[in-house]
Amino acid sequence: MFERFTKDARAVVTGAVEQAERTGTSTVDSEHLLLAVLDREASRASFALAALGLTDRKESVRQDLAAARRRAGLSRAEADALAGLGIDVAAIVARVEEVHGVGAMSGDRNDKGWWSGHRSFSRDAKGVLELALRNAVSRRDRHIGDEHILLALTARPGVAGEVLADHGVTYESVTRVLYGGGAAKAG
Repeated sequence: MFERFTKDARAVVTGAVEQAERTGTSTVDSEHLLLAVLDREASRASFALAALGLTDRKESVRQDLAAARRRAGLSRAEADALAGLGIDVAAIVARVEEVHGVGAMSGDRNDKGWWSGHRSFSRDAKGVLELALRNAVSRRDRHIGDEHILLALTARPGVAGEVLADHGVTYESVTRVLYGGGAAKAG
């Protein structure tokens, strides 16, 4: 499938691996793909994000992703669902960090020498890439671009999609910007 990726889409995938390396995580997650999309310039995805006003709010997106990582990757919706069961995720995170240090639940590893260096893609990240392929095929595009990865990130449930939606970047708004159908406005 990787041979069908454009140069920009390949840069997103390799950028996601680099993001995972920076944080010391052993797997590449959808959040790493989102961070790599945010880093792109002069591509279709970066055009869509700029048109939706996200260019000036990239740091806010990064902070929201970091907050989710501190919650062990739980989205706010998942934390709210647990709260409905009487489980206070914020209290659990605070207690764990009190005992083990800040970021203990993030899954980040400080001892980077523990493994061979090859980072696998999580089931969620693979799902994003598969959905990117489906998006390209459904639009009869010959290649998978970074815009298809962005569309897939907005369409899948989880932290990346939730953070994008919180910043007004939804599947519908990205589709309007990229393929027409009216004015695109971020929420």
